[in-house]
Amino acid sequence: MTTDSNPSEALVTITHIFDAPRELVFRAWTDPKQMAQWWGPKCFTNPVCELDPRVGGAWRIVMRSPDGLEYPCGGVYREIVEPERLAFTNIATDNDGTPILDGFTIVTFAEHGGGTKLTLETRAVALVAYAAAYLAGMEAGWTQSLERLEECLAKRN
Repeated sequence: MTTDSNPSEALVTITHIFDAPRELVFRAWTDPKQMAQWWGPKCFTNPVCELDPRVGGAWRIVMRSPDGLEYPCGGVYREIVEPERLAFTNIATDNDGTPILDGFTIVTFAEHGGGTKLTLETRAVALVAYAAAYLAGMEAGWTQSLERLEECLAKRN
């Protein structure tokens, strides 16, 4: 993870190779039933996963931890080039709906030897002091999400 000099801001870039065609990987990012299975850290569930995958369309996910805490997030799709690229805002809120992180994420999907090379770049800014802990765990959270996605895709192949 690359962290800017400002401790309230983080930039994460992750590359992951999937043994699945990019159309399938892309669809896992735009189909709410699929996304609900892999989004978030291991052991988390997603009781709410609403996606409107079109430019200007909104997305909203509520992650639930094993101890029952809920972590709402959502945003708006800014760019969709199927099956090559997604760009969207990414805003995490507290349970009252108050924004705590403001982010922007770009995901690219490239053909890679019969599979897919996914590159994820996300930048987030903490809007409240206690959100620094979220920034510190952002790379691990995205990595675990992509590992969960890989497991889901393996079941479909």
